[in-house]
Amino acid sequence: MGTYLNPGNSGFSEILNGNYQDKTGMIGLINDRINTPDRLLCISRPRRFGKSYAAQMLCAYYDHTCKSESIFDGKDISKLDSYKDHRNQYNVIYLDMSNLLGKVEPEFLISFIEENVTEELLSEYPSLKKGSTFDQTLINTVESGKPKFIMIIDEWDAPIRETPHITKEYLRFLRMLFKSSSTTSKIFAAAYMTGILPIKKDGSESAISDFREFTILQPGPFAKYTGFTETEVKGMCEQYSMSFEQAKQWYDGYDFKRSEPIYNPYSVMMAMQMEEYRSYWRKTSTAESLKTYVGMNMDDLQNKILRLIAGETVEVYTDDFENDFETFNSCDDVLTLMIHLGYLVYDSETSQARIPNEELRIEFKRLLNRPTNKRLSELVRDSEKLLQDTLNGNEEEVVNAIVRVRNTNYAPMFYNNEQALRYVIKFAYIVCVDYYLKVEELPTGHGIADVVFLPKHNTSLPAMIVELKWNQTAQGAISQIKEKDYPSLISEYTGDILLVGINYDEDTKKHSCKIEKMRM
Repeated sequence: MGTYLNPGNSGFSEILNGNYQDKTGMIGLINDRINTPDRLLCISRPRRFGKSYAAQMLCAYYDHTCKSESIFDGKDISKLDSYKDHRNQYNVIYLDMSNLLGKVEPEFLISFIEENVTEELLSEYPSLKKGSTFDQTLINTVESGKPKFIMIIDEWDAPIRETPHITKEYLRFLRMLFKSSSTTSKIFAAAYMTGILPIKKDGSESAISDFREFTILQPGPFAKYTGFTETEVKGMCEQYSMSFEQAKQWYDGYDFKRSEPIYNPYSVMMAMQMEEYRSYWRKTSTAESLKTYVGMNMDDLQNKILRLIAGETVEVYTDDFENDFETFNSCDDVLTLMIHLGYLVYDSETSQARIPNEELRIEFKRLLNRPTNKRLSELVRDSEKLLQDTLNGNEEEVVNAIVRVRNTNYAPMFYNNEQALRYVIKFAYIVCVDYYLKVEELPTGHGIADVVFLPKHNTSLPAMIVELKWNQTAQGAISQIKEKDYPSLISEYTGDILLVGINYDEDTKKHSCKIEKMRM
């Protein structure tokens, strides 16, 4: 067994010694594509979403120099008809590009790969004739009767992300292997690349056009292998005696058409092991880079970030993103990168992005506290004061705070209906994301409550029901809350509830507020 050629199954065996969730069914999707025109696959997903686990799993399954039936028997893949047909039947070339960049200067990366893989091939097959080029050596291997290759490239995009000056040479190397369908079919039974970014664009087209891509935007049949499924998380919560409801609040939100809800696997595992729900994202992602991108404020990006934190969705045009960390021509490019990094989730049908869960809301909230984001910081301070004045029943100060928020340019300056008022209120109470779960337009048996704030488990704050009125009265809003029995919405909650009525009078151009307290 070699380092880059046929690395064996020890890596995956070690993974199985942990609390492994069975994702071997993914192998069946690749088996279905072996020796077909769809043999080339690129699967991109955020950091810490199990990419390297999947790569090690494929090495263990396909490598012909080891016997892996004891590893895979009883797993999901063993239930498929293709299980034995492809198990341990191929030469595997395994390249971990992040690891390689730590071993060699970027300028020598390609020559290092070619020389080392060739050396291991000649060691395994002493009679093999070395070709004049790397791909010819691979062709000679197969034509001499040896098994075809399955190429597995982990962190395929690392050279593009970390050493962009060698991007052209790196893409030339990949084109040499995969651009010609006739050469590819001679050498490879399949190829599997995984990374954060989709394949780099060359103009408006993919630089390696024959690859079938499954991204975090459109994962297709690979959706349920993107992270932990809800069923898997429920089982882990039972095993570790942890609250599933809190796990859902913290790490859920990655919803795809062909899968049940998906959770961030690394964060779930950390929460189980540490026995504490909190954000583990900072330990795993490029938070500093995110701050830089937001600091650009292209096309009023910070305004959109604020809308996201307030619980809004924003429209994102993803098609022009050039799949790198350098080329940003618009706010949409920055937001698209955030989607690929896992900070946002994207609905391809509506073209809307949102913050998926509590963990990510915390990460975005940290952006507001940077000294360079002065306007954002002022908004947060005003929102903190608004919350405190609401809790203290200071109705006049609540009105003043709403006016200040309206004047920050992050919310509509001009009202034209109740929706515009609702929009301002979301911004005004933005700091509540730290302390409350917010539910909008919650249906009751008698109507719909505008906004309900439920205190998080680690706070002693009262719940809040906020009702908005347009050209009526704040007292009328309070009366509606009582008459339609909105507090029954949270009948399981025990504690104080603040009833908050807010009205805007179109003629006087003034807000009014009424606050009452009740106990469940």
